[in-house]
Amino acid sequence: MAIDVWSTIHAERRALAADLESLSDAQWGTPSLCEGWTVRDVLAHMTGTAKVSLGSFFPKLIASGFSLTKLQGKDIARERGSSPAETLANFKAIERSTSSPPGPKDTWLGEALVHAEDIRRPLGIKHGYPTDAAVRVADFYKGSNLVIGAKKRVAGLQLQATDTDWTHGDGPGVSGPIMALVMAMAGRKEAIADLAGPGAETLSSR
Repeated sequence: MAIDVWSTIHAERRALAADLESLSDAQWGTPSLCEGWTVRDVLAHMTGTAKVSLGSFFPKLIASGFSLTKLQGKDIARERGSSPAETLANFKAIERSTSSPPGPKDTWLGEALVHAEDIRRPLGIKHGYPTDAAVRVADFYKGSNLVIGAKKRVAGLQLQATDTDWTHGDGPGVSGPIMALVMAMAGRKEAIADLAGPGAETLSSR
């Protein structure tokens, strides 16, 4: 089923903001699935990315010494604000943004889903991600080494979703929910706990 990418991103941003409304200050400091970032940092990163345009990305990258890590760090510092409430308010303000750095739209759909789960999973928050969106991200990731290196990570393995009709590749099998596969493709080792099969250990090691 074809989906409208930006409408889906906007809906997922809105759902994430709603889930974070009642967090305590301590919860905002919970380590996310992104190494070195708290859940508050990840949300600030998502806000910063949604404010970048094609025209502003390269000047910002140059100003950061061509370091994507430094660029992201500057965005996080700015968008965190002075309190968790301000971090959340900044995120809500970009809910309907269609700005992004250079790259396919599916990159930003993947960011919306994966980073939301980077936040939710450590907090124990369950969310029903739209299956058609997760399948689209999986289809994009399986053929892309852009930034996250998913194509290389799943090479020589057969991935099979257990909650929708989706498979990819040949080799030792890895099966589980489509979002768990997406998270594992994105390098999140925590998702391996939701997967099974003889190829799961190999995928975890990558």
